[in-house]
Amino acid sequence: MAELLERHSMVKASATGWTAVMSRYPELASEPIIEGWARADRPLIVRRPACSDAARLIPLGLPLPPSHGKRRIAVALAPADIVASAPPPLLADAAAAAPAAWRETIHLLLNLLPQTRTFGSLAWQHLTGLPYLSDSSDLDLLWPLSAAKQGHTLLSDIAQIAKQAPMRLDGEIVGSAGGVQWRELAGTDEDEVLVKNSTGVANTTRAAFLSSTIS
Repeated sequence: MAELLERHSMVKASATGWTAVMSRYPELASEPIIEGWARADRPLIVRRPACSDAARLIPLGLPLPPSHGKRRIAVALAPADIVASAPPPLLADAAAAAPAAWRETIHLLLNLLPQTRTFGSLAWQHLTGLPYLSDSSDLDLLWPLSAAKQGHTLLSDIAQIAKQAPMRLDGEIVGSAGGVQWRELAGTDEDEVLVKNSTGVANTTRAAFLSSTIS
């Protein structure tokens, strides 16, 4: 798969690719849930590269559920070993996997912006069927920059929902330059914000990010 994969993209590995991963990271063999991950058709998530990542490999993450230590496993695959990719799931699609106490907050978020996506514990529970959610879980969300530019009250509306939510609302506004934590964008135009993308991080101002090209 040759196209650029955005951070937070969900990908599937080929059987041969996963065999190569297990050979490259032999310490993972002691955890049965990891060894059988690809056979169970479970996804990996695209992450930012680390200094230890080999060139020409795509950096990926595999967060384990709390029952398996809640570790974040970092692996990498050759592009040819990725057989499918997709954006993180829509919040609307993952909502059925949420605790009952979250339902009202999710309803408000979807009324605010139906195209909201999720990528954290809720997404992983929805995608794998494994128990990722706990009483301390955040709700991790992605909002498109286009919505922030078209709806000038988006950030204040998110903040209002967050004040009443039973869980912490985390996540980013995402455009072509990358993603910025939504709380950082609630400042003034001159405030510096951190933009994260699939190749690294960069600093810019709130105004510059909000005026950048829409993805």
